[in-house]
Amino acid sequence: MLYRISVVVVLMVTLLLSWVLGGWFGYRQLEQENFQEAFRYRQLVANELNRYLPVPELIAQHPLLADALKRPEDPVVLLKANEQMQRMATIVGGSDIYLMDLSGLAIAANNFGQPDSFVGSNYSYRPYFYDALKTGQSVVYFALGSMSLERGLYFSHPVRDQRGYILGVVAVKVLVHEIESHWNRPDTQHQAEMVVLDGDGISFLTSYPEWLYRDFSQEGTGKSARVRQRYPERDLSPVDFSLQGKPWVLSEQAARMRFKSQDGGQDYLAVSAALPRLDWQLVVLADTRQVIWMRAGFLIGGGAIFLAGFLTWLYLRERRRRERELALRGEQLERRVAQRTVDLRRSNDQLLAEIQERERAQTELRETQQELIQAAKLAVLGQMSAGLNHEINQPLTAIQAYARNSRKFLERGAGDMVDANLREIVNLCDKMAELIRQFKVFARKSEGPPSVVDLRLPVDAALKIITAQSVSEGINICWHRPDVPLMCHGDLIRVEQVMVNLIANAVQAVEGQEQPEIHIVITEEGEYWRCVVKDNGHGLPGNTERVFEPFFTTRSVKQGLGLGLSISRQIVDALGGSLTGQNRSDGPGAEFILKLKQRKAEE
Repeated sequence: MLYRISVVVVLMVTLLLSWVLGGWFGYRQLEQENFQEAFRYRQLVANELNRYLPVPELIAQHPLLADALKRPEDPVVLLKANEQMQRMATIVGGSDIYLMDLSGLAIAANNFGQPDSFVGSNYSYRPYFYDALKTGQSVVYFALGSMSLERGLYFSHPVRDQRGYILGVVAVKVLVHEIESHWNRPDTQHQAEMVVLDGDGISFLTSYPEWLYRDFSQEGTGKSARVRQRYPERDLSPVDFSLQGKPWVLSEQAARMRFKSQDGGQDYLAVSAALPRLDWQLVVLADTRQVIWMRAGFLIGGGAIFLAGFLTWLYLRERRRRERELALRGEQLERRVAQRTVDLRRSNDQLLAEIQERERAQTELRETQQELIQAAKLAVLGQMSAGLNHEINQPLTAIQAYARNSRKFLERGAGDMVDANLREIVNLCDKMAELIRQFKVFARKSEGPPSVVDLRLPVDAALKIITAQSVSEGINICWHRPDVPLMCHGDLIRVEQVMVNLIANAVQAVEGQEQPEIHIVITEEGEYWRCVVKDNGHGLPGNTERVFEPFFTTRSVKQGLGLGLSISRQIVDALGGSLTGQNRSDGPGAEFILKLKQRKAEE
């Protein structure tokens, strides 16, 4: 509530100051414009006075005027004087020029012979006559013509003889409208009226026709006989106006005046200035409605300034509020960040512990997988132990026989037969050593990362192990061995284990077939080597992917645990290849497809 009251108070103070400043500025501007107008009108009047003031003195020096005053009864002299005045009136541009004797009687004039001629009229009552006689100097006077009733400025000067004695007075009359023709005001931004008052406060020159021949004195001087004589047949009614309070910014020459009328009245700002060489007063009146518009403009400006200040204050207040709010939120955010940092650190520690635990579990998983692979190898070796026993017993029996025969041949002295038997014994030992070496390689753990391997070699090693078993007897194993190396991305021992599993499964699959056959073919397929192991056995079950599941087997437990194909796929996947199985489309049996990525030998 206090906030709203403060805003209203500030608004009212701003508008009040705007109203006061607008009035001050408006009145000052209006006063300056009036002073400029007064100065212009004053200069115009002064120029006209300076133009006509020396004319009577110059005319008074003409000898014809002195001769006419000396011999007023001589018609020839008077005619010459009248004609001379006509020429002078034409030269100076005055309306009338006439010559008066010491009694004020006009004896010659430029309008002689006309019905309204000044000749014969007495002007001794005119101030321009008796003042010129009294002062002996030029005199300026304003009055209405006694015959023409036209406004005129009268310039007079005494006429002297050669000894300096005053013989009479010459007068030059200039019509006021000739002066007014030079007073056309230029267009200004304000409506200003001009009034020229004589010493009695009577307006005889004005830009507003209704104010002409009106009394501005507020003292009723227009009713005196002297003033009536000066302005014959004129009403000279007083102007109904009143002086208003003067703003403190105005000078002494300025005043506020309210002119009353039937429409309610009008306010003016009046500026007075005295005219030179005369007791005339020049008054310039300007309509004060301009001040109202100036105040309205200041009110609008003050309102705009208040609005701008108010909006700026609202903006700054809102900004400070936002800054405080942001600071509070910043503190809250810092506390939350600190709390969150603690939580994140705790979570990070937990995550690191989980990562370490996962890495440990993965390490254990890899070790377990390696152990599982090794166990699968040993299981295969266990399954092959019977065949291995057969393959070793035969050479041992043969060696025993060759050794006994060699003793008998040695007793007989048949050295060549002994040598032949020894060579056979050496061959049989080499054969058993090669067979044992293959089993030792197969049983060894794989070490190190994958490398570049010739795909033919693990196939050769697997065939040596398989063919060493008695179960492979009678099976036609066709190994379509390429003539050039087939370099691939792999590991010799791991790929050999996969091939042993595939060929061993094929051997078991063709048991009981009349013509068991196994084909091993390697071809190129894009960026991979495609090794296919095909048999003509009983084939795979409907869902071929199940054969790769752990512990899935179609044979008895004595023939295997069902881990060979599952481990083989894991090995191939780890090497970036693939292992799939499907039934053959070209006949009975199944086929397993091993794909390994090709590599160059220099890699």
